[in-house]
Amino acid sequence: MSLRLVFAGTPEVAVPALAALHASEHEVVAVVTRPDARSGRGRGLAQSPVRQWAQEHGIEVLTPRKPGEEDFLERLRELEPDVCPVVAYGALIPRVALDVPRHGWVNLHFSLLPAWRGAAPVQHALMAGDEMTGASTFLIEQGLDTGPVYGVMTERVRPTDTSGDLLGRLAEGGAGLLVATMDGIEDGSLRPVPQSPEGVSLAPKIEVADAQVRWDRPAVAVDRLVRGCTPAPGAWTTFRGERVKLAPVSLTAADAPEGLAPGEVVAGKREVWVGTGTTPVLLGQVRPHGKKDMAAPDWARGTRIARGESFTMVEAQA
Repeated sequence: MSLRLVFAGTPEVAVPALAALHASEHEVVAVVTRPDARSGRGRGLAQSPVRQWAQEHGIEVLTPRKPGEEDFLERLRELEPDVCPVVAYGALIPRVALDVPRHGWVNLHFSLLPAWRGAAPVQHALMAGDEMTGASTFLIEQGLDTGPVYGVMTERVRPTDTSGDLLGRLAEGGAGLLVATMDGIEDGSLRPVPQSPEGVSLAPKIEVADAQVRWDRPAVAVDRLVRGCTPAPGAWTTFRGERVKLAPVSLTAADAPEGLAPGEVVAGKREVWVGTGTTPVLLGQVRPHGKKDMAAPDWARGTRIARGESFTMVEAQA
């Protein structure tokens, strides 16, 4: 026996799970994804990565503006799914849709629930300095990531992980977890277990304003913020009134200049140091406003940084 699945997901991170389910004994009869959205400099309409993958593999694609629309619900009922697995779909599922599949909608979430409920669990885990994270499969209910859990996988956070690095590993490992969850639901060996009321933390979406570096914070906090915001939305600061995007920094203290004020920039021939609330950090790649990524020393040479100049923190303190 196998389950009839209608998969819901949108970004690239959802594709490994869709591919794994498609390759399993279960049948993916359709995919639900967000409508085409404008992106890029030309602001042209672009299909979601999940839609592209599904169309390449001959799978029916549904793109409701809201999953409560009657046309969508009618088609969902016609498909008679046993389960609707979900990975980063991007819209709330109303009760009327949740009730259609006989085993409900099962979400793959990239945290060890009840930790980091919300839209940006990986970013928040990195910014908080978690040493261990993972992924969970749970039965969706009306609350925000509050449903009972089917299964978990763990993943150690590496010292240099960006959110992109960590999310990539969780997407691959989580794909196997989601298939195993479908297997357990199908053969009756899995029952969802209510989440603990202890250890709840929230992970709201990281906005651009949240990604501005506060140089008066400790060096480890600066490092975590930059890695947590890489690649999106991208950590940034301002210099001479213009925004500069930052790639991950280094905490290496060897040869660091002493006495730097928070945000103060000192450029050598092969390195650029910035003061923090504790020890200086070493800049890696930077992207000045309107330009491409470049090594920090190249940026510093072109900018001709004067002694005592600093990155500003005005917007973060507003």
